[in-house]
Amino acid sequence: MANAMMSGTAADGSAGTLKLDAVVIGAGVAGLYQLHQLRKQGLSVRAFDSAADVGGTWYWNRYPGARFDSEAYIYQYLFSDELYKGWSWSEKFPGQPEIERWMHYVADRLDLRRDIQFETTIERAQFDETAGRWRIATGRGQEIDAQFLITCCGMLSAPLTSVFPGQESFAGPLFHTARWPKEPVDLAGRRVGVVGIGATGIQVIQTIAEAVGHLTVFARTPQYVLPMKNLRYTPSDQESYKAKFPWLAERLPRTFSGFAYDFENGAWAERMPEERRAILEEIWEDGSLKLWLASFAEIFFDEAASAEISDFVRETMRARLKDPRLCEILIPADYGFGTRRVPLEVNFLEVFHRPNVSLVGVRDNPIVRITPAGIRLADGTEHPLDILILATGFDAGTGALTRIDIRGRDGRSLTEEWGRDIRTAMGLQVHGYPNLFMTAAPLAPSAALCNMTTCLQQQTEWISDCIAHLRGRGLRVIEATRDGQDEWVAHHDALANATLVAKTDSWYMGSNVAGKPRRLLSYIGGVGTYRQKCEEVAARGYPGFTMR
Repeated sequence: MANAMMSGTAADGSAGTLKLDAVVIGAGVAGLYQLHQLRKQGLSVRAFDSAADVGGTWYWNRYPGARFDSEAYIYQYLFSDELYKGWSWSEKFPGQPEIERWMHYVADRLDLRRDIQFETTIERAQFDETAGRWRIATGRGQEIDAQFLITCCGMLSAPLTSVFPGQESFAGPLFHTARWPKEPVDLAGRRVGVVGIGATGIQVIQTIAEAVGHLTVFARTPQYVLPMKNLRYTPSDQESYKAKFPWLAERLPRTFSGFAYDFENGAWAERMPEERRAILEEIWEDGSLKLWLASFAEIFFDEAASAEISDFVRETMRARLKDPRLCEILIPADYGFGTRRVPLEVNFLEVFHRPNVSLVGVRDNPIVRITPAGIRLADGTEHPLDILILATGFDAGTGALTRIDIRGRDGRSLTEEWGRDIRTAMGLQVHGYPNLFMTAAPLAPSAALCNMTTCLQQQTEWISDCIAHLRGRGLRVIEATRDGQDEWVAHHDALANATLVAKTDSWYMGSNVAGKPRRLLSYIGGVGTYRQKCEEVAARGYPGFTMR
């Protein structure tokens, strides 16, 4: 039995030390599958999550309009035909309530809840070099002794909540989108302000505009947007996508982005201008992320191709906005399409034609303070509000781990090290932190540029196989070598620095967090390439890692 090696008393761990083979932090997409795999190996393992139930991202992000922008039939686990076909999606891009129900379905079908401890935050983890084990502490005062520590915390799970001076003084309700309450929020007839027009802000704005009395949107960085075509699924549609399971299971892990589509339109330079235009128009009509992730790969590194594709997207946005002032605030002019996160939207641009919506550009006139009554700008203008919604983003990739006090050999601090320079070995381990495995961490595709389920499954499978390899040889400890890590960082940087993404300020580069070291957080060599490199490392006996 998986629990046979556990010790301690109460189920909440309120007394004694809990001894485990492995601790998994997080009960989202990665954490659930990691727990399932390690249990199948016969390990004593428990997952911990600060939430009250499973879901990870889809537990916390319950703001109005939250939904997939990956197609539902690819945002799935691919290890089980039965699990895949046992759930039917109602539409192509489902909303958060349905996604959360799907996560519950997975947890229940795999009987995972008995090994998950909810409402528990991991606060500290110290590697004991003598024992070769992790000493872990929770916010409840619980002590845990585990051989392996596996972080499945998510790449966008550390929200930037304290952004502006005076937030605590605001007289009305103030919400960060990543901590939206379960209880309904009554917006009817209220003066609502939304700060931020990234992917989350867009979903909120387009969803609540009709419900509020007046909506004021504070926009700093304009975004290229693509229209979402969200189709309702009939029983026939559901049968059709389920029949593709074998193809999807083979296809998704080997494309550039972990989506079903890929760059298959040939080289940009080999196409005539009219051919390029026809391809762009056809893909734009798909109503998905295909224009970004499956038009022309040159979008990421060829300035001429980037300029032409960016002009195409600007043209589609101008045709919908019409108003020159709206165009100036909402359409990017100083960076290329696809070098930042590309949001999908449903009539987002049209929202700004509504009489109850005001758009305030804050790039040149920034927000300086939240007051009891609303928002004050640098020029002294004050916007009165009843409710304030912050869609101000995350400390991506690193934040979920740097907010935990993780200490490796010689007491070194991961928070301090990543505060100086963000380095990993394939986004799976960090030199100096034995038996610490990571998912959705920097320098792997899962840090940003991937259909998350595709990449998280691949990483958890690699981790599970690595642990089985180690234990099968009677060894106790594995650690990335310094040389192996340096080699991966050099490879990662060589690819990243050849792209236009590395020249654009965004959360992809850590630019949204003051003082954060600048490095592309996500591996940009492609999901299929990354998978192949991971498989090669395992097949060769894990060069770049030491075992003892």
